[in-house]
Amino acid sequence: MKDCLFCKIAAGEIPSTKVYEDEQVLAFRDIAPQAPVHVLVIPKKHVSGWYAAKDEDDAALAHLMRVAAEVARMEGIVESGFRVVSNCGKDARQSVEHLHLHVLGGREMEDQMA
Repeated sequence: MKDCLFCKIAAGEIPSTKVYEDEQVLAFRDIAPQAPVHVLVIPKKHVSGWYAAKDEDDAALAHLMRVAAEVARMEGIVESGFRVVSNCGKDARQSVEHLHLHVLGGREMEDQMA
């Protein structure tokens, strides 16, 4: 999508600190981290959110989740634990309308989820 911030990052038009990249997915450090480890994992194909995914996206979405776990391994937070979060829509505070996962860790998380 032409005006999408994450599409521009995936295309290399906007710089990011890459953690992982393959043909389908890009993972990069969040510019406003909420934990010592805060990496965003995005599909390179534009999908607005989980609500916009189609049957044809199933394999890519499964891959996205596997990459989130791989990022946690790469960042050394699997043993201590990590959180994967995806905000969907305005009320959930989705700030960029491009499906993305937040991989968070490196400290003990709060008990509350919301």
